[in-house]
Amino acid sequence: MPAKREYAFTRADFMALRRLVVDHTGIVVTDGKFEMFYARLARRLRLLGLTDFKAYVARLREDDGSELIELINAITTNLTGFFREAHHFDYLADHLVPRWAARPGVPIRIWSAGCATGEEPYSIAMVLLERLPDVQRRDLRILATDLDTQALEQAQAAVYTTEQMGCLTRLPWRRWVLRGRGAQEGHIRMRPEVRALVDFRRLNLIGDWPLRREYDAIFCRNVMIYFDAPTKRVLVERLADRLAEDGHLFLGHAESLIGLAPRFRPVARTVYALVHPTKPAPL
Repeated sequence: MPAKREYAFTRADFMALRRLVVDHTGIVVTDGKFEMFYARLARRLRLLGLTDFKAYVARLREDDGSELIELINAITTNLTGFFREAHHFDYLADHLVPRWAARPGVPIRIWSAGCATGEEPYSIAMVLLERLPDVQRRDLRILATDLDTQALEQAQAAVYTTEQMGCLTRLPWRRWVLRGRGAQEGHIRMRPEVRALVDFRRLNLIGDWPLRREYDAIFCRNVMIYFDAPTKRVLVERLADRLAEDGHLFLGHAESLIGLAPRFRPVARTVYALVHPTKPAPL
């Protein structure tokens, strides 16, 4: 017999919460997430002094938006790591950085969309610091956005455990890491030069984008797996609109643009470049 729950949690409660999540984030929640929802949200009920999930749903519907953020923080998964899917960073270093280095004085803008706890944008920053001459760094910025405010707080702090270092134990990457001592032993922090290149901001990918720039590269990896096909199609079109003329889009290993984006062509494994309309021949 299953253990008695601390709070009553019905299928109707789950469906109501699932609808709130998809309406505000576009994230599709499967039936298999029922137990995960209970486990992660029971602590919110405890903290708020609520007696059941029905009261929690009512609280969300009457909320000013702050508890909705807590709901999203609780149910989103931030699986990431430094230089995850290393072939993307090899492509960045070997193909894009030399192209950008050949145009001194031109700003370089990169967007990490769905940056989680920051390992991705910091990995991008380290590649650029290693491969670009000093003069190129003067007008170089990486925008890193995510929906999860708790993940963004950790990303901005740029503090990780030594167990999270992975390839950062090796040159050249370890030169960009500070190791903690004393009370901070067992932790690392990204060097100021790395942190200075990244701007963190909360952004909902299915909401309004207060972005005025075009980006030379957009990393939107392992994000679209949570969306349905119509939402993916709209998102890909919006990403294409934010890319510079020779911009590139990086997706996760389980993601594909097949049937979604005629505006892109593959140039490497899950790396895509914009397709430009053919200009009519002169008369």
